[in-house]
Amino acid sequence: MDSIDQDAVLVSHGTNGVTTITFNRPKQRNAMNRAARVGIIRALDACRGTSRVVVLKGSGPSFCAGVDIKEGPVSTGDAELDRRSEWGEVQEELRRHPAIVIAAVGGFALGGGLTLVNTADLAIAADEASFGLPEIGFGMYPAFAGPSTQLRINQKRAAWLVLTSDRIDGKTAEQWGLVNKSVPLDQLDAEADALAERIAAFSDVGLEVSKELLWKVPSEASEWSAAIALGAATTDRIRARKADADAGRAAFAQGQRNPGQGTA
Repeated sequence: MDSIDQDAVLVSHGTNGVTTITFNRPKQRNAMNRAARVGIIRALDACRGTSRVVVLKGSGPSFCAGVDIKEGPVSTGDAELDRRSEWGEVQEELRRHPAIVIAAVGGFALGGGLTLVNTADLAIAADEASFGLPEIGFGMYPAFAGPSTQLRINQKRAAWLVLTSDRIDGKTAEQWGLVNKSVPLDQLDAEADALAERIAAFSDVGLEVSKELLWKVPSEASEWSAAIALGAATTDRIRARKADADAGRAAFAQGQRNPGQGTA
């Protein structure tokens, strides 16, 4: 394991309930080698139960240019860690993690980089960012980025990215629904950090269960009555796990404003 670069990702665990994972291979456009994937897994393990939000960022001019296809087979010496750090498993770790994942995309998000954007629960992009699926140029279908993009946006737009290898900027990504918001590059970090802190102020149980339901509806429950029933059952689960919901209602009844309620 000593041969694995410990600096392939940089991790900051804040006291505000936010963990920031920064991909740190700028010369390789933050391509995901084994070390970077292991770094993500270890960071997620370290903040489980303590951080409510995880922010993904890239160092240098790229967010992530995909999986590092130049790297040969590399083992950590730990079979379970090797399994968990395979690319598909990294996506599942991000999806199953109780924290809300925010992608802050400041540059290239290509192939596997777009997969990370799609896996994230929320995404903020720089207007200058560049999103694309270059795989067709290699005679390939994007194994992870293709399906995840097709699940996130409409069919024609997904087909354009898959079949043309054209890239789109942050503003277009927002219009197409790949990201929630696009801002000038010099505002990206502040925008993403503010969003992370805002979300981290909410109940940890409420966030975890809401994330779970956002993945289940409509992918697992697409029929109206089934989705509503799942939502009702989820409320019961939250009440059983923690008194946050009841405390919030009691505060509202006493005239107090809860986080996210607004000022008017």
